[in-house]
Amino acid sequence: MMPDDPRDHAPNGVVFPQAGVTGAVGGTATATLGRGAGTQHADGTPVRVLVVDDEPSLAELLSSVLRYEGWSVQTAGSGAEAVKTGREFRPDAVVLDIMLPDFDGVEVMRRLRAEQPGVCVLFLTARDAVEDRVAGLTAGGDDYVTKPFSLEEVLARLRGLLRRANLARTGSGEGALTVADLTMDEDAREVRRGGELIDLTATEFELLRFLMRNPRRVLSKAQILDRVWNYDFGGQAHVVELYISYLRKKIDAGRDPLIHTVRGVGYVLKPAS
Repeated sequence: MMPDDPRDHAPNGVVFPQAGVTGAVGGTATATLGRGAGTQHADGTPVRVLVVDDEPSLAELLSSVLRYEGWSVQTAGSGAEAVKTGREFRPDAVVLDIMLPDFDGVEVMRRLRAEQPGVCVLFLTARDAVEDRVAGLTAGGDDYVTKPFSLEEVLARLRGLLRRANLARTGSGEGALTVADLTMDEDAREVRRGGELIDLTATEFELLRFLMRNPRRVLSKAQILDRVWNYDFGGQAHVVELYISYLRKKIDAGRDPLIHTVRGVGYVLKPAS
């Protein structure tokens, strides 16, 4: 049975846009509500999302919209509550405010990932400086949305993260990729180097997949930002350098390097010369 339309239960002080009408959380961006795809696991069970924000009306708004879309949702209003709920709920993804009353969202993420290394994290924050976006991703977040944000954008970001992590049901598999002794099974979400299994986060996997689908092709930081994160950082490409360094530690450490830097241009994946 489908949940009620969240517009019928809007929390005080929060206005949902009517179907087909644009509106935003806190101001300027737009959103259109409606039931979407990609909200179930392959076995048909709902994807689980934990919403963490100390503003009750905002947490209720987000959880209502996500439930209406088909996800299973729980909320928390503090860091301690988020960690406790996360351990019991075992979410596939967390929509996580960085600023919380006890300890910050970065610490929440670290504690949750200590038990669930693969959980996807979408940071929310009122701080919209480029440096803060990069800092949130540097800490290990998979993506970042600033307030005011559109409900449609949050939904799209979540679907993208779940798709990267292969947690939401999508179309048929895409097979295997091989570059030298590095292999990627896109169906099983497994990466091996010389037969050794390598554990990657959802974002690291997506970055490596982009490189492996373009072997021997030099990819610019702008191309990587657009493909892996779907937006740029106003010229700040530090996040690409950071995640390339993560991959090198996991893929190339102690081996002949496959990831190469082309100075002033970008990166290329190819066997060592």
